[in-house]
Amino acid sequence: MRLATFNILHGRSTVDGQVHLDRFADAVRRLDADVLALQEVDRGQQRSHGADLTAVAAEAMGAPHHRFVATLHGEPDLWVAATGDAQPSGAAYGIALLSRLPVHEWRVVALPALRRRTPIRFPGARWPVLVEDEPRSAIAAVVETADGPCTVVGTHLTFIPGWNARQLRHVVRATRTLPGPRVVMGDLNMSGDRPARVSGLRPLARASTYPLTAPQRQLDHVLGSGRVAARSAARSLDLGLSDHRALAVDVTLS
Repeated sequence: MRLATFNILHGRSTVDGQVHLDRFADAVRRLDADVLALQEVDRGQQRSHGADLTAVAAEAMGAPHHRFVATLHGEPDLWVAATGDAQPSGAAYGIALLSRLPVHEWRVVALPALRRRTPIRFPGARWPVLVEDEPRSAIAAVVETADGPCTVVGTHLTFIPGWNARQLRHVVRATRTLPGPRVVMGDLNMSGDRPARVSGLRPLARASTYPLTAPQRQLDHVLGSGRVAARSAARSLDLGLSDHRALAVDVTLS
């Protein structure tokens, strides 16, 4: 089973600043994933040609099972929170999980969020700035593999230090009762081995994914527990869009 995670930056290339749906579909097709987690996904946004990017990805990879979870709805600069099972019908932005394999159960998990602005000093900046984070969620799918069920979770955690660790621990607790071995993957906004230490899960993929050109940090991760193991080394892939590389790894249920 090939697992992949990709923060797609709503399909935009940092080279030409454009969103081309054919280029996005080709990037997904090249991943050839059985289960794919996407972050920063648009639906019905003008900047991405009003497309449902989850549907575009599902068609490209041949995934009959997929879910989009809106964390925000409306237009950029006029965002309104949209977490939980009640999803807006209009323009939205969030995360998605797609599977070629049969899915027996879906679960949406709203993550704890800091409800006030907090000072953050971004890399290269001299002074911190006050930021307010967006809502965050996770999607879990119980997929049927040739070796039995496996729970796969996709998420996009906050960049606020400390809170991303709290959110990851919440994901682990909220999905603990789902069947089979478990995989948590996505843009976790934490580097190196910290996600594994925080979650108690094993790293299944080690490769730098950010920034796109000459990546120096691994912000995107695939973590596992139970009888899931990597079959080979993970691949960090420049697919011609986003500011992240995609991360893909082949796993087996031993």
